Amino acid sequence: MSAVETSIAGAPATPRLKRVLGLWDLVYYGVILTSPIAAVPLFGEAQVLSHGHAVSTLLLAMVAMSVTAVSFGRMAAAYPASGSVYSYVSKLLNPHIGFILGWAMFLEYLFQPIQNSLYAVLAIHRMVPQIPFAVLAAVIVLLTTVLATRGIKFNARANEVLLGFMLVATVVFLVEAAQYLIFQDSSGGLLSVQPFFDPATFDSRALLAGTSFAALVFIGFDGVSLLAEEVKHPKRNVLLAALLVCVFTGSFSGLQVYLAQRVLPDYSQLQNHETAFMDVARVVGGPILFTVYGVMLLVSSLACGLAGHVGASRLLYTMGRDDVLPRKIFGHLSPKRGNPVYSEWIVGVLAYIAVLTIPWQLAAEMVTFGALLAFSSVNLLALWYLWFSAEPLRRRNFLADALVPGFGCAFCFGLLLGLQPWTKYAGAAWLLIGGIYAAYRTRMFTSRPKLMDISGT
Repeated sequence: MSAVETSIAGAPATPRLKRVLGLWDLVYYGVILTSPIAAVPLFGEAQVLSHGHAVSTLLLAMVAMSVTAVSFGRMAAAYPASGSVYSYVSKLLNPHIGFILGWAMFLEYLFQPIQNSLYAVLAIHRMVPQIPFAVLAAVIVLLTTVLATRGIKFNARANEVLLGFMLVATVVFLVEAAQYLIFQDSSGGLLSVQPFFDPATFDSRALLAGTSFAALVFIGFDGVSLLAEEVKHPKRNVLLAALLVCVFTGSFSGLQVYLAQRVLPDYSQLQNHETAFMDVARVVGGPILFTVYGVMLLVSSLACGLAGHVGASRLLYTMGRDDVLPRKIFGHLSPKRGNPVYSEWIVGVLAYIAVLTIPWQLAAEMVTFGALLAFSSVNLLALWYLWFSAEPLRRRNFLADALVPGFGCAFCFGLLLGLQPWTKYAGAAWLLIGGIYAAYRTRMFTSRPKLMDISGT
């Protein structure tokens, strides 16, 4: 089916998003968005925060994020439309509240390509410092933007290639690390409960702090719900994809971190927290594996930046189509490929400006703020819709409809409150700007934005 449908009368219809993605396309997208090596740059800091219990923090965070994935999937089944939390809240509660939460959620998807593009630029600039930083930033952001404008099916195929490279390199590390542990210290070095529980260093507060940090590994899994209008059988596939992404990310990251902890078990001896995993790679595989991991981090940054770019442009398109943002610009779809090309270029321009002006740490923190607010909101919304609302018109189950989303809401909101104060201030300022803009667009909230019901398409 072409991007431009034809009406019965033969006149061209309005371009619309196409349902071309299968379940595994959605899973590939989600895994790329979270990144199969997401734990690598966080390993050292997680070890220090948790006092040597990084694996346990990952597994605890995986449980909480899986619960949130179920809430995302069930809400996507009720409202299988692009826009995720924005669409759910706008249609179920109030479009003005939906805009504010969509505005906050946009932080996650806008700052993800910013964060990853900035990391890629910093990595390359360290190797070739003679190239101006602004030039490298322009090349990386332009490359990501051009790839994003190629259309969702092209992005899905590109994600598979990039994911394949990262998985191959990671499997090489897993094999090298296992061999190193077996030959260096017999099987006792490979098998141990110490990464899960070390009575000499265990501290419950440290474990909770580490779990809050480990939640960063899973940020991005909710991106699959943004593509609900472009996936086949969204009522089934969005929930399955979100859950599979969380389980894969937690299990695969947990295995990497477990082996890294066994290779360098004493977290107090880590010299550089941000590059601690690279030290592990050098120990087990020498300079070749160290270099491979450097290239893989660069590829991962580009892949995650592309996935985040796609998510941000889809969110802008949904808000533009609903005329919350100017429809002529943000609600435009390319007649050729059926993708929101204007929104994709706008995200690219914003990303380039931000890469030149915002530190990497701030970009990462803003991703966390937007994501955790969205996670808390969707769990709360699922609790209200499934347990308190009369709309489902079915027999309720306390465990599935109340306890699961309630637990997810409490956990995510607790993590949100645990963010750095300056992050919360910046996030609150962003929400205030969004509220002022919403008041302007709706004449002090007296007019209701028109929402399109495309759940049956």
